Amino acid sequence: MLYPLKFNPILKERIWGGRRLIEEYGKKPSGSIEKPYGESWELSAVQDNVSTVRNGFLAGNSLQELIEVYMGDLVGERVYRQFGQEFPLLIKLIDTADYLSIQVHPDDAMANRLHGANGKTEMWYVLDSDKDSWIITGFAKELTKSAYFDVLANGTLSEYLRYELVEKDDFFYIPAGRVHAIGKGVTLIEIQQTSDITYRIYDWDRVDEKGKSRELHTKLAVEAIDFSVTPETKANKKGEINVSHEIVHSPFFKTNHLSLNRSMNRDFFKLDSFVVYFCSEGAVSLETNSNEDVTLSKGELALVPAALENITLTPTNEAKIIEIYY
Repeated sequence: MLYPLKFNPILKERIWGGRRLIEEYGKKPSGSIEKPYGESWELSAVQDNVSTVRNGFLAGNSLQELIEVYMGDLVGERVYRQFGQEFPLLIKLIDTADYLSIQVHPDDAMANRLHGANGKTEMWYVLDSDKDSWIITGFAKELTKSAYFDVLANGTLSEYLRYELVEKDDFFYIPAGRVHAIGKGVTLIEIQQTSDITYRIYDWDRVDEKGKSRELHTKLAVEAIDFSVTPETKANKKGEINVSHEIVHSPFFKTNHLSLNRSMNRDFFKLDSFVVYFCSEGAVSLETNSNEDVTLSKGELALVPAALENITLTPTNEAKIIEIYY
């Protein structure tokens, strides 16, 4: 019988990476512990980066293998009809010691036409941040497509971008086409479509240890960019305890936030989807009729198969949880 599944994180070295993933969240890299690790892919079906189970009798099996065998019982009949053997979401932890590049992602139509892949709409939920940390979300003032190349050439792009200060529990929805970047000193969970397509616009003139700059994708980016002015997008979920609070409900994923100090039952009989739980603070036990309870500590997630339609969440003292489904 299926049960809540935990996975082995896949750590990614990044030029802008920090130390929190290892020192605070206990992620264990396969390489040198001294490297700057900026991402931990917690649940992934991206080619060559497919997550493997680390608990129970299915330990060692890949997410892809599980979908091939369990199909709708794992992801939901509705989800399986739409995506087949492709898992629709990629979930990462990100930690920054430097600025990420200013970048943009294509929508489904452009990504399919040019890459035979999904586009990339995503959301960020801030887990921690330094004082005065910021992110970039879209344009704060009008910039036409025809003027864009001149702005790039004269180095004034930053004057047009919307900068927003961030703090813990802020969240942002980043639809495909929106120019964006994460500033330094931010730790967050990113929930996105299964896609690894990024068009880099500007990389702060930095170089790697060999003196090389990272590739920019200027022509592709300008085709993908939504040049409309973006209103302030930041929101915050410091709401009533023991209540499910909607974060983002989009065509690509749905997310809720729960702060718990007592048990809560969640009934997914009508959902027809897998459910992923990520523990952002404290610890929580996931109790199902599978007779295999799973406990999540801070920074861990588990996938609850669609066949398990009822689950009880029991915190150890208090816990904060993000609930994710399709």
